[in-house]
Amino acid sequence: MYADNELLFPTHVINNLKNARDTEWGELVDRVRRLPEDHTERLAFSLMMIRLDGCLNCETDSYRAMKGCIACAKQTLRRYKGSDRELSVEYEKALGDVESFLAVSIVPPSIEEPVSAKAA
Repeated sequence: MYADNELLFPTHVINNLKNARDTEWGELVDRVRRLPEDHTERLAFSLMMIRLDGCLNCETDSYRAMKGCIACAKQTLRRYKGSDRELSVEYEKALGDVESFLAVSIVPPSIEEPVSAKAA
């Protein structure tokens, strides 16, 4: 009944988006899809697609959720009125946001670190 979909844009969908737009887009997809899942560029690509696709407002019983994430992402890219260069700018913004978040995020203390040492 329901297509294969996630709560937010899943990174495995990136592999299906290379031919969704022109050359500049395809080159971005090629570079990002080869990176590890936790790489900042891959996270930024997902964040960009979450913003473009409107994943935060997607409901599991909505038409686009029923079609699945791949179909939704491809449709979003087809309907995007800007150029590939403008998509690259969106990607760069997302990359900056990911890097800023990671720079100020609190890293949890090591499990091996004694509690008394944390208080000092």
